[in-house]
Amino acid sequence: MSLAPLHPQIVHFAIALLFMGVLLRGVSLTGKVAFTGPAALVLLLVGTVGAVLAVQSGTAAHGPVERVPGARAAVMEHEEWGQRTRNIFLIVAALELVALVPRVSRWRKGMLTASGVVGLMGAVSLYEAAEHGGDLVYGYAGGVGVRSGDPADVARLLVAGLYQQAMLDRRQGKPAESAQLIAQLAQRYPDDTSIRLLAVESLIVDRQDGKAALAALKWFPPTLEGRFLRFRVGLLRADAFAAAGMPDSAKATLQAMAGEFSNNRAVEDRMAKLK
Repeated sequence: MSLAPLHPQIVHFAIALLFMGVLLRGVSLTGKVAFTGPAALVLLLVGTVGAVLAVQSGTAAHGPVERVPGARAAVMEHEEWGQRTRNIFLIVAALELVALVPRVSRWRKGMLTASGVVGLMGAVSLYEAAEHGGDLVYGYAGGVGVRSGDPADVARLLVAGLYQQAMLDRRQGKPAESAQLIAQLAQRYPDDTSIRLLAVESLIVDRQDGKAALAALKWFPPTLEGRFLRFRVGLLRADAFAAAGMPDSAKATLQAMAGEFSNNRAVEDRMAKLK
């Protein structure tokens, strides 16, 4: 059985256990809180096992992520920090275990102090490994959509990528590019209600084509189930009328909405703009 799908869970447990273990080992060296010594020992040993498994599962999972164009360097850097962290905490675990041997009891304090110092180095390395892992996931979409092997996850990744790029293009004053990406979404997922709504919005905002937006809104039946859907379609219809140069129809739509959505800021703002 491959550990690749379990990499996120293993990593989070290892991070929590090791950071807390290092902290408690530091507190235990003061000699003021008795329970922190045994607690640190358990956390550091279990956390080190977690670090070993994290590296193993990460190695098993890196293939599909590394093949994403532009992601290889980030994958390698994350792996290097992960392996470095594992190796440091293996040293910490060894020091902790040696300190338990009766024959070296006279050096026990020194062993635990060394464990604390090396553990601090490990904590820094652990932070770097975690930061690079987060960068890999959030900056390169590493593992997103492919971890489960479910094609639906890849589809959601595609939707998210096209949507985010379209919104970025819109903010950067590139409406044509934004409209093109949203049109791709609408073409690929023609039966998705949320994407249809997004496509109507794009006709209004990006293409400034109110008439085309009104035509697209005919896909939605006059009576809609769900309060949010009624609200979303109503606002889009009002915006489409306004963009098509039909302010009276836009006002009528908003006035009809005001009954169900009283004191709604979006409705009130649109009414104010039409006065």
